[in-house]
Amino acid sequence: IAIIAGGALAYVNDFTAPQIEKINKENLDAGIKSVMGSDDIQVADPVENDGFTCYAVNDADGNSLGSAVTTNENAFGGPMKILVGFDNEGVILGYTVLEHAETPGLGAKANTWFQKGQKGDIIGKNPGKDVFKVSKDVEGGIDAITASTITSRAFLLAIENAYNQYFANGTESTTSVPECPNEKQ
Repeated sequence: IAIIAGGALAYVNDFTAPQIEKINKENLDAGIKSVMGSDDIQVADPVENDGFTCYAVNDADGNSLGSAVTTNENAFGGPMKILVGFDNEGVILGYTVLEHAETPGLGAKANTWFQKGQKGDIIGKNPGKDVFKVSKDVEGGIDAITASTITSRAFLLAIENAYNQYFANGTESTTSVPECPNEKQ
């Protein structure tokens, strides 16, 4: 019985893996469009480095819009994977939570809490210039999700780490567009 059940599970896994991969790619493509604020974009091949994945994004004419960066951080319920879009100066254009294991109704609110117009709004902020700490922390100024301070801290740290990785080459000027790093500098 165990061999038959194991074989059946292996068959189902092989059968569904391509469809799951296709759905994940479609979700990522939609996420990149969302965080960059445009449907008419060109996305370069991803560059992976130290747990981050960077996608250089251009408009339809080939002009750089910035980059979308995936970042991971352990939150209250476990790993949280976030996709964040930065313009060429490091200003946050948008974000989406790709995966999380946070408590429904509490930490799961991270997908909306920090969006434009919400209590913890980070859109339009630059982690290199603005303090990315919850208001409960020293010098913090971003409202934490109610009853989810640990998740909020993890979320903001993930965004800050993505920014640091995106600007890992030390380029923060408006005359030189930072690129997703190919290797550690």
